[in-house]
Amino acid sequence: METNKLLNEPLCGLIEEKPIFSDFFTSFNIDTRNEQKSFLELMDTLPFDYWEENGISHHEMIEMFVDYVKGMSSADEIVKIESLEILAGVDKNGKSELCNLFLQPSEITCIVGPTGAGKSRLLADIEWLANADTPTKRKVLINGKLSDEDTVNQFGGKLIAQITQNMNFVLDMDVHSFLMLHAQSRFLENAGQKVDEVIELANELSGECFDPQTPVTFLSGGQSRALMIADVACIGQAPIVLIDEIENAGVDKKKALQLLVNKDKIVLMATHDPLLILLADRRVIIKNGGMNKIVTTNEKEKAFYLKLEQLDNTMQAARNFLRLGNELTTTNELI
Repeated sequence: METNKLLNEPLCGLIEEKPIFSDFFTSFNIDTRNEQKSFLELMDTLPFDYWEENGISHHEMIEMFVDYVKGMSSADEIVKIESLEILAGVDKNGKSELCNLFLQPSEITCIVGPTGAGKSRLLADIEWLANADTPTKRKVLINGKLSDEDTVNQFGGKLIAQITQNMNFVLDMDVHSFLMLHAQSRFLENAGQKVDEVIELANELSGECFDPQTPVTFLSGGQSRALMIADVACIGQAPIVLIDEIENAGVDKKKALQLLVNKDKIVLMATHDPLLILLADRRVIIKNGGMNKIVTTNEKEKAFYLKLEQLDNTMQAARNFLRLGNELTTTNELI
């Protein structure tokens, strides 16, 4: 939208076209309902006391509004990521890795290997958009091209989201306000609806329900991770999601991964959990710090997954049964 039109068109028309415009004015306690004045005309009617109370000048307000709308417009123009590729570097001994790793949206890939093998290093290389400048000498390609800060800017600074087991909030804010702040910073038109969706999904994932007014610092570890997974899926616009060992995070793992895949994300996960490994489309085997080989999940493994899932369901049922204070009289109660 041209700046001149933006500043001189009646606000009621602008807000009808883009309802999210109203969020800007609401944050400055300006009522724009049925406002026939243009932005510039409205600014001229505000009294001197208003500018003093809000600590902002007439000129600064105009600049902020223009930047706000430009930011919102750029959010709709982010280039789609078609592929993520990690080109082979070297292992801990300086020997060349034996494979590259190619990832696409709506796929789940696991990173597998013993503790200390280098799984987290691979995640870090991707997060840092490695360009032969990390200990592994790997290179990260986005849509077939070397990635750098310009690449991040091209995708609106929302390229990668990372979810780990160690997540703590320090904000003195309730869940609803926290999510609303994030949604508005992403210039989402339906911010309130998205926030409600995230809270509902987070409660489904964690199994420990919390209210929208719950302070984020009061959330348990499982609730925090469930909230972040739902937030990444519904509000966060990062097309690449890196997950570091969430098997003991207190969330519904299968539902969480399916949620991310349904949102067209590229999902790469370091894990020791055989259920998650077999649920993935493929796995990259890490040995001595290097990518050793890529294994595609076969039909026999998928069938074995169903058996493991039954065992896992029994374990989950036993956990829930016992932690509620119940006592077993026969194992048939859980089978």
